[in-house]
Amino acid sequence: MEMMSSRAQWPELRWEEWSATAETLQLWTQIVGKTRLALCPLQAQWWNVPLYVSARGLSTAAMPYGEEFLEIEFDFVSHALRFRTSAGADASFPLQAQSVADFYARYLKTLAVLGMPVAMYATPVEVAHPIPFAQDEEHASYDAEAAHRFWRVLLRADQVLQRFSSRFVGKVSPVHFFWGSFDLAVTRFSGRKAPPREGADRITREAYSQEVISAGFWPGNGGYGKAAFYCYAAPAPEGLESAAIQPSRAKFDHGLGEFILLYDDVVKADSPDDVLMDFLQRTYEAAADLAGWDRKALERDSG
Repeated sequence: MEMMSSRAQWPELRWEEWSATAETLQLWTQIVGKTRLALCPLQAQWWNVPLYVSARGLSTAAMPYGEEFLEIEFDFVSHALRFRTSAGADASFPLQAQSVADFYARYLKTLAVLGMPVAMYATPVEVAHPIPFAQDEEHASYDAEAAHRFWRVLLRADQVLQRFSSRFVGKVSPVHFFWGSFDLAVTRFSGRKAPPREGADRITREAYSQEVISAGFWPGNGGYGKAAFYCYAAPAPEGLESAAIQPSRAKFDHGLGEFILLYDDVVKADSPDDVLMDFLQRTYEAAADLAGWDRKALERDSG
């Protein structure tokens, strides 16, 4: 089925208008994501930890718990956190303005009621000033309309990224949502090991153990302040920062070490899907050619 491409399907997403909600939501997703980390066996490049875009929000997918399975979903249509088990039990509580501490307490209580308590490292990661979940009264915002718009953006981006990844026959990740960095990503692999990463910790050592080219979307967190699509290579081949990339609005951000295409530039285009796909393909080609990837063996004909 051909995917429709219209501006109306890509809603506006201005960081300054919903940053408080996004920062709170990032911490809530970390609580749910850490449950997935605790319950699911380690997969290469930490593929056991992300969330996935669903028809109503973001889901853990089924997680093993003893002889049964547990799924938890952020429902951004009716604004509830939903719990479902393979034994037929279900529970939920509203997504509304509440502190991280209150969310965490309700979350643990719901797991206990379901008979599925989970031990986790109860402090956020990849944020500037981490506050233990049980103590965080600072982050307490939830704009339901903004959360819904964010999910609609993830839906559109997820579909384009899936189309993009279908062109690759080498090792490629699912399109998944990393709750630590709060971004949607898909990663391609050359099939070669990467040299040891200087200063790598346990997380980055596993994540970048092989040569990769990764692309995705993030809403502007981490101090960037604007929603954007990105592409980077690790390790970055020499000369990548000088590669000419179309569309002309795309640029290489030397501070980030990544190609960037602002979300607003995609939304304003006559065909946002096509502009985004062109950015993904051209940045990948530039990085893969400079890094000497065997593209003939790794790619399929786009037709």
